Amino acid sequence: MTQSQPFELPDFYMPYPARLNPQLEEARAHSKKWARDMGMLEGSGIWEERDLDSHDYALLCSYTHPDCDGPELSLVTDWYVWVFFFDDHFLEVFKRSGDREGGKAYLDRLPAFMPMDPTAATPVPTNPVEAGLIDLWRRTVPTMSMDWRARFAESTENLLNESLWELSNINAGRVPNPVEYIEMRRKVGGAPWSAGLVEHAVGAEVPAVIAESRPMRVLKETFSDGVHLRNDLFSYQRETEEEGELSNGVLVLEKFLNCTTQQAADAVNDLLTSRLQQFESTTLTELPPLFAEKGIDPQSCAGVLAYVKGLQDWQSGGHEWHMRSSRYMNGGGQTAPSARWSAFLPSGLGTSAVDVRLASAGAEAQRARGFTHVPFQKVGPSRIPDLYMPFGTTLSPHLQSARRNVVEWAHRMGLLKPQPGVPGSHIWDEHKLIAFDFPLCAAGIHRQASPDELDLSSQWLAWGTYADDYYPAVFGRARNLAAAKICNERLSAHMPIDPDTAPAPTSPLERALSDLWSRTVRPLSSDARRRFRTAVEGMISSWLWELANQAQNRIPDPVDYIEMRRWTFGSELTMSLSRLAHGKEVPPEICRSGPMRSLENSATDYACLVNDVYSYQKEIEFEGEVHNGVLVVQNFFNCDYPTGLGIIQDLMNSRMRQFQHVAAHELPVLYDDFRLGKTARQALDDYVRELQDWMAGILTWHRNCNRYQESELRYKVGAASRFGAPTGLGTSAARIPFTEPTRTAR
Repeated sequence: MTQSQPFELPDFYMPYPARLNPQLEEARAHSKKWARDMGMLEGSGIWEERDLDSHDYALLCSYTHPDCDGPELSLVTDWYVWVFFFDDHFLEVFKRSGDREGGKAYLDRLPAFMPMDPTAATPVPTNPVEAGLIDLWRRTVPTMSMDWRARFAESTENLLNESLWELSNINAGRVPNPVEYIEMRRKVGGAPWSAGLVEHAVGAEVPAVIAESRPMRVLKETFSDGVHLRNDLFSYQRETEEEGELSNGVLVLEKFLNCTTQQAADAVNDLLTSRLQQFESTTLTELPPLFAEKGIDPQSCAGVLAYVKGLQDWQSGGHEWHMRSSRYMNGGGQTAPSARWSAFLPSGLGTSAVDVRLASAGAEAQRARGFTHVPFQKVGPSRIPDLYMPFGTTLSPHLQSARRNVVEWAHRMGLLKPQPGVPGSHIWDEHKLIAFDFPLCAAGIHRQASPDELDLSSQWLAWGTYADDYYPAVFGRARNLAAAKICNERLSAHMPIDPDTAPAPTSPLERALSDLWSRTVRPLSSDARRRFRTAVEGMISSWLWELANQAQNRIPDPVDYIEMRRWTFGSELTMSLSRLAHGKEVPPEICRSGPMRSLENSATDYACLVNDVYSYQKEIEFEGEVHNGVLVVQNFFNCDYPTGLGIIQDLMNSRMRQFQHVAAHELPVLYDDFRLGKTARQALDDYVRELQDWMAGILTWHRNCNRYQESELRYKVGAASRFGAPTGLGTSAARIPFTEPTRTAR
């Protein structure tokens, strides 16, 4: 390493040996001619021929796509020449000058050069980026389906448009927090776009029926995170010293953890390793059930596996290129020792990962920690740190009536008694329901609700929490994932677009959902009903992920945990109750925009982590859980409870500051970008205030309910258990019958 480098490159986890495409020289010659024809070299003000030669994108593509033929390699190489030219062009013209308005106008034109019909008319190109894009698009899409075209166009637009996010951060002199950084880096870093090109290069599209499934999404996201985090390690010096860049993972963790550059680089490498191992876990444990569930034919299964292998090739090839390219910090461009073929090692598709010489001992120790957690460890009462909460809570005046009504409703639905023939189903009684006090939470997050609306919110919270407790008690202890999946399918059937067509419920869980669904969706449009159903289905589907991890005794990867926690907590469900009123006033593209998703994700993460902080003893000591943010951090950083709690506290506080930053600085720009009218602006401002109430109300509820108190954790359901009644397998019939109280009229 040269003395000028700011840190030593870490010991990378790379179990897939890099291979070189034999068509390298053909791609080099073609891409240079193409770049010159598009106006990217002499006279562009961005590159000269020597720049293109030194970057050697043909070498990158030859390593990352080792098996495609010459014409395909040349096409893929042209795409990478284009995307790197765009990056440098945007830097020179807009980032260095801080010209956000000009940058937006420049980016707004580019989607017009990617029509779904490649024969459609397009604007006349005015610069090399536009000229290159229309040429590449017309050469690429004719052999691909409309579904692939739409996905690839979207990832290309994300790649281009999120450059404004980086520009806004540079203008504000602001380093993003780690969660925000990981999310946004996927879009602006371009790896999801690269994954789309992998489909083209291997000649196998991901079937549309599974393209948006969790396993395929996780494969793309872990691939993306691996590509980007590796790039951050190699490009740290260039980006921070030459470009003034603030969006670099090493810099982000350096600031967030308040540590040295070397320590931050090592932490980024640990996260990179974790994401690669998540990729492997998803491939081996989640793809086979997905294929079976969706009835994927053998040829399509082989195509998906070819795509997975293509992503692996990209990881190893990208690493090799970073070690060679003059664009990056790599000790002078010296390549790492490459693996040599051995007759004593297996070969062929799927066997490269067994080359343990390329996997560090530290990486394997990190992997092992995720499966060796000892459950039910005594940790004592949860420690509650000082949590930053700038918003106050005002409770609904209808709180007391909602408290009476939720108890009456739960009795009527049958939630407070055991279900015949279902072991472990008697999870709540009236005492527990009152102690949990869901109306207090509803009264804080929906302070302006009418009495009926507050009842509905309280009962949705009760049902969601009951179901969340029910799944591990009934399905988790029995390791019966098949029964849980069937339960999910039946619950989905109880949320029909036409509520009058719902089937007859066969359990309290179904009866309660059917009742809530009918009361909630009748005033809504069909589209709003579909969106709300998606929110509920996302929550119950995420519980299957939890059950699978529980069966493996697997502590999740930290990024995967944060993203899945938004669903397991039911955030989308409860936030949807607030969004429904604004569906007609806010354009859908606003709801899907980066600032809006960042705003909602920041609020969601804060609320989820509040729950993890308060529920730590309940989940670790009493339930043997592996899904808790503090535990996930402890496992990842190999640290103790107080240290892990401190990291979670910092993350919560940074998520709250991110929420405030988006609301104060990014939303006004978004309003102007989309030229929103007064009504839409008011609707969004109201929604921001509702999210503030939502976060504050959830914190108030955690502080004042008894769900997480040790005395309540030791309480046994049913009066009989407190008076010496027998317990355990086969003794439920001996319990004294539980007498329901007189029901309160509504």
